[in-house]
Amino acid sequence: MKPFAALLAVLVVAFSSPGAEKASSPIGRKAAPFELKDYRGKRYTLDSFKDYKILVVAFLGTECPLAKLYGSRLAKLADEFEKRGVGFVGINSNTQDSITEIAAHARRHGIKFPVLKDLGNRVADQLGAVRTPEVFVLDSERIVRYWGRIDDQYGVDYVRDAPKQHDLRRALEELLAGKQVSRSVTEAPGCFIGRIPKPKADSKVTYARHIAPILQKRCVECHREGEIAPFSLTDYDEVVGWAETIAEVVREQRMPPWHASPKHGKFLNDRRLSDEEKQLIYEWVAGGAPEGDKSDLPKPRTFVQGWQLPRKPDLVLNITEKPFKVQAEGAVRYQYFRVDPGFKEDKWIKAAELLPGNRAVVHHILAFAREPGQRLGGGAQGFLVGYVPGLRVIPFPDGMAKRIPAGAELIFQMHYTPIGSVQFDQSKIGFVFADPNEVKYEVITTAAFQRYLNIPPGEANYTTTAQSRLSLDGTYLLSMMPHMHLRGKAFRYEAEFENGKREVLLDIPRYDFNWQTAYRLAEPRKLTGKVRIHCTAVYDNSENNLNNPDPSKRVRWGDQTWDEMMIGYFDIAVPLGKRAELSPMPETPESRARGYIVRFDKNGDGKIQRTEVPEQLLRTFDAIDKNKDKVLTLEEMVSVLKRLP
Repeated sequence: MKPFAALLAVLVVAFSSPGAEKASSPIGRKAAPFELKDYRGKRYTLDSFKDYKILVVAFLGTECPLAKLYGSRLAKLADEFEKRGVGFVGINSNTQDSITEIAAHARRHGIKFPVLKDLGNRVADQLGAVRTPEVFVLDSERIVRYWGRIDDQYGVDYVRDAPKQHDLRRALEELLAGKQVSRSVTEAPGCFIGRIPKPKADSKVTYARHIAPILQKRCVECHREGEIAPFSLTDYDEVVGWAETIAEVVREQRMPPWHASPKHGKFLNDRRLSDEEKQLIYEWVAGGAPEGDKSDLPKPRTFVQGWQLPRKPDLVLNITEKPFKVQAEGAVRYQYFRVDPGFKEDKWIKAAELLPGNRAVVHHILAFAREPGQRLGGGAQGFLVGYVPGLRVIPFPDGMAKRIPAGAELIFQMHYTPIGSVQFDQSKIGFVFADPNEVKYEVITTAAFQRYLNIPPGEANYTTTAQSRLSLDGTYLLSMMPHMHLRGKAFRYEAEFENGKREVLLDIPRYDFNWQTAYRLAEPRKLTGKVRIHCTAVYDNSENNLNNPDPSKRVRWGDQTWDEMMIGYFDIAVPLGKRAELSPMPETPESRARGYIVRFDKNGDGKIQRTEVPEQLLRTFDAIDKNKDKVLTLEEMVSVLKRLP
């Protein structure tokens, strides 16, 4: 399993970026003396570390996702190198981080070396520190010999299984051996240090009047206490420390997370900022992030404590009887848990939410309802609700609800990601029930999916297709949620109508496994006649995909993140009593060809790849195709399929 460190690593993508700030390198400069206190109040100076022949100065933050990921790693490096004469000191220059938070961060990550509070960010300014985490290595004369990242495991848009470059370790080993550092400067991805702002007197854009309303509208659903985001954006003292980082991630379109092309469809949960909102943020930061008149602040949004649900849940169930132990390192295969909710009659679900007990290690949860005697056949069968990073809870429209049949049991698929220390999780599911007398439509999650994946090693643009198996006449389309794994690159939904015309419903030109969103249509779309949903997925199995676990391997369908999936989930609302009338779509040679064509692709030696193809089709293919090195076009595949009985 790829160690995403769950939500922390998810947010690496959102809040890290190698900057262009390293114009003035401190390499070769002597560090200036300082005098700071740690979170216990003990005073330290640079001379306090004179017994160490090498000193690592690490700039840390309590909420930056990367600083969290690297906290334990720095602690282990410090323990390892101390006996060799290397000292470590942490410096927190963030104006938004309190002494209490610094203490908790050190305790949580097992940091034994001193962590000092840099009030007024004076030491950060002297050394030229830009981000957290960022390290400076000082030699015996306290001259800077290395500046940059700890290693290259985490960065913008990628999280590797393990580092390829151990930059800090290499620098220390070279200095201890009496050598020059071979690579003295590296780019350190992370969050901007939260420096004390200097508001301009003529700045017209203020937090209270302009920025707080934007954050309330676009951000605080995640950036609030107890939610997915690593820090809150609900008050000025917290927000101001993140001002530069906010401007950066907005400018680079990494926040708010939204991946749908604006060319197709209108969505209820569209998080995109308007051009006007973006410009206000840029002007506010450029103006020194002034607070403004507090009387201009908007009324705070209210939320159900601990839940995204529209109201307090009617029923809460634990997924496990006791907390599940998540190992510190290595792969954790998907865990499956079964819960009998004890429903003696059908239950109608207006909204449901999966609530992770430990967000640090829970990457995703899927919940299914299994009727007595039924086997879950994969895809979307029995799907109830999912928890994945970025997925928000939106109640179904009035008169619409999902049904859990009487006697059904709940099946939960749990994806855990180790973070370097043993953790425990006890997640929950909460239900808001609908009044059965008010339900007019049953919401069903179905899908177009392609199990016959066969992605060649090194292939940067492997394309496959799938189509819905139902005639959707008379139903309402509510939402779509594409699902692939780490090699997923792009995804598209199209509707094909009886007259042969197609319409793009949703286009994801840059798919991101870390942010999986259910795209809820602004208005339910009524489908008339025989309508088929087509899905097209593109995968990048090349070295250019920095998330790729192993570009040298051929990849097929599988549950684990190192495998792949191709599922185009979508929710439809069916009039009560009409569910049985959802008939299978008739297959045509063209539709069959689109499903099979991906299985006739070149492998590494240029031959036709024929694995996982129905035997009858293989025999026909062998009999008809005389050129075994040829990749068939769609038209040629149709010709082959028309000859099948």
